[in-house]
Amino acid sequence: MKTLIKNAWILTMDEVLTTYPKGMLVIKDDKISYVGEYKAEMEQHVDEIIDAAGGLLIPGMINTHAHVSMIPFRSLGDDCPDRLRRYLFPLEIECMTEPLVYEAARYGILEMQRSGVTTFLDMYYFEEEVARACDELNMRGMLGETVINFPTCDCKEAYGGLAYSEAFISKWKNHELVTPIIAPHATNTNDANALKEAHEIAEKYETLISMHVAEMDYEMKEFRETYDMTPVEYLDSIGVLSDRLVAAHCIHVNEHDMKLMAGRGTSVAHCVGSNMKAGKGIAPVKEMIEHGIAVGLGTDGPSSGNTLDLFTQMKIAVYAQKTHYKDRSLFKAEEIVKLATIGGAKALKMDDRIGSLEVGKQADIVLIETDSVNMFPIYDAYSAIVYSANASNVDSVWINGVRVLNHKQSIFNQQEIKIALQQEMQQFQKRAVERSKEL
Repeated sequence: MKTLIKNAWILTMDEVLTTYPKGMLVIKDDKISYVGEYKAEMEQHVDEIIDAAGGLLIPGMINTHAHVSMIPFRSLGDDCPDRLRRYLFPLEIECMTEPLVYEAARYGILEMQRSGVTTFLDMYYFEEEVARACDELNMRGMLGETVINFPTCDCKEAYGGLAYSEAFISKWKNHELVTPIIAPHATNTNDANALKEAHEIAEKYETLISMHVAEMDYEMKEFRETYDMTPVEYLDSIGVLSDRLVAAHCIHVNEHDMKLMAGRGTSVAHCVGSNMKAGKGIAPVKEMIEHGIAVGLGTDGPSSGNTLDLFTQMKIAVYAQKTHYKDRSLFKAEEIVKLATIGGAKALKMDDRIGSLEVGKQADIVLIETDSVNMFPIYDAYSAIVYSANASNVDSVWINGVRVLNHKQSIFNQQEIKIALQQEMQQFQKRAVERSKEL
């Protein structure tokens, strides 16, 4: 199957940021076979021709840190202090089930596809169900079972996620779209032995390990008082800081931390919306990039940031950095689009396959329409994406060559998926209301 997309303003996001204002791209099966200037003669040798009508064609966006099945928590206790311990942990243990994780994952995947996200890294429970949802909805996912130091909804013993992870990775390691990883919850919710074992599993199966790092004030205090180290220094001391690690948040990293991370090849998932909503601080992304650390954007869970789209994160990220450093010129729009695309691919060690529009790469592609009132005029395409566009401007999305969004209409039955989730959420919602009254 060959599909030709013409009349597109193509932002390839390759190493030199090549653009084609009146460009053309050809998808052959699941890969990009041509990208460049329009060639009329190529129209004779394709199965389908799509007129982009001057829209912006970019690589699929990459969400480097999410808990997609936390959809049921969205808007619950948003302004409550210590919400993690008051709402999230208790309700997960009481109410999270395999069917609920599956239905919530399907719904969250639809939200991401509608907003141009074609790949996401996930950390949660019953991760097998998230994998099933990715397989069903043609979504690219790097999926990790949570490993934590107490019994959970899917593991009756502390650190049960280790055994679950090994079985999960073994089963899904050769899937076309699902890349299984391992996901210790955080530096302060796993002991050294669990972290080392998780790292050994990642090494054994040649996959990634992801966890929350240097996110919480109390985490920083605990490591300083107990070990006289930062969380990053601690991970390095036990051999877990490596090029397999995707460290989420990293709000409180210092100069020495960043040098260690750069030296070890550790990458960062920058979750600015979640961080700022919780009042945790602004991560030093400027310095991270200057140190050569690969940084991508993440939404965190839909409970933490209330959205799974990267348009929101791009805006907040650039506003936060400019405000923090009091420098309007800091982070040009093209640099922010890089964080959402090729930067995320590099952070997940997938830049040989996705993240830019280049011949031979997987056909993960997003078409952003420019007909809506908020998209006129356009002097700079990158600026239009970062400052003007929003998720509703996403017209079409291809993942692995399959067009999952066609003129803003999903190929999947969104209403059916929502109804299934609503039905599965009934017990959860009842208990959530009860818990709100108890607190």
